[in-house]
Amino acid sequence: MQKVAVVGVNHIGRIHCKVYDQNPDCQLVAVCDLDQAVADRVAAEFQVKAYTDVAIMFQQEDVNLISVATAGEENGSHHYQPVMEALHAGKHVFVEKPISNNIHEAKEMVALAEEKNVYLACDLNHRFVPAAYTAKDWIKRGEIGDILFVNMKLMIRNQKESSPWLQLRALHPHSLDVMRYFAGDVKRVQAFMLKAPGRDIWSTASIHVEFRSGAIGHLTGSYDMSMRHPIEQCEVGGTKGRFVLDNIYEHLHLYPHEKDEATVVRNSIMNGVSGFEETFKRRIDCFIQEMTDGIAPSDIEASGADALAVQLVIEAAIRSHQEGGKVIDVSYDASYR
Repeated sequence: MQKVAVVGVNHIGRIHCKVYDQNPDCQLVAVCDLDQAVADRVAAEFQVKAYTDVAIMFQQEDVNLISVATAGEENGSHHYQPVMEALHAGKHVFVEKPISNNIHEAKEMVALAEEKNVYLACDLNHRFVPAAYTAKDWIKRGEIGDILFVNMKLMIRNQKESSPWLQLRALHPHSLDVMRYFAGDVKRVQAFMLKAPGRDIWSTASIHVEFRSGAIGHLTGSYDMSMRHPIEQCEVGGTKGRFVLDNIYEHLHLYPHEKDEATVVRNSIMNGVSGFEETFKRRIDCFIQEMTDGIAPSDIEASGADALAVQLVIEAAIRSHQEGGKVIDVSYDASYR
């Protein structure tokens, strides 16, 4: 039984609470938020203790898993302190994306989790759906052949005007994680970005990638698109066929090169994904199952190391744009895996 506390419960953190409360292998024990009113409201909803200080919560509550859903600049600057406090205390950690908007802090988190031999997982939830599992199985079974390219799109409407790099650091951990899930580590990138009319941030991006395998790919990302229509698509092409995964979990098509018939997989009306919020449940439930099964911290899905890997790609893309579209190698060091 995992005894859980959630830190940062204003929105996404409340979803975390709901998932842990429903998981039979978890006991939600406490919540913590800097805003006393928010902490009290969510604590009352789930009938747990409310705190505004992580250190005090650790002193008074017997918890072994901390879920961090604080926000901050680029949705990640407030992750570092509670994550590091938890890791130093020997707690397992589940953290929202981005693991941090500061690459040095992300590296410290991953290194400390490895030193303490505790779990550090990240909410890279877009691939924890049946359609993505099916597509991955096609790759493993050789249905695609050798992967040649990955084309990814993730486009939403977000009118926030804060950091120039908000779109890159806050949104594209998801898209780059999906690309890595299917094709492995990225070797180098080339990026071009623009500011849509009236905007102060780099709100639309075009990123070319080369994978370590030699495959190539492309990411189109934007904070300028309507969310009335599909927001995400991933296309993977290989020597034997290609597949297209539409809108995270809605439709998946396999197009074999030597057959006229395509395979179509639709989100099941009976046991499919009921909505985007369910992707949080599927992702967290997977992590809890891995802990229950005793999977090694280094072998879990969407680990802290995986989250760091996508942030390294993002930082390389930012540097590429800053240097006029220069091709930039992604620098992996000892803190990654």
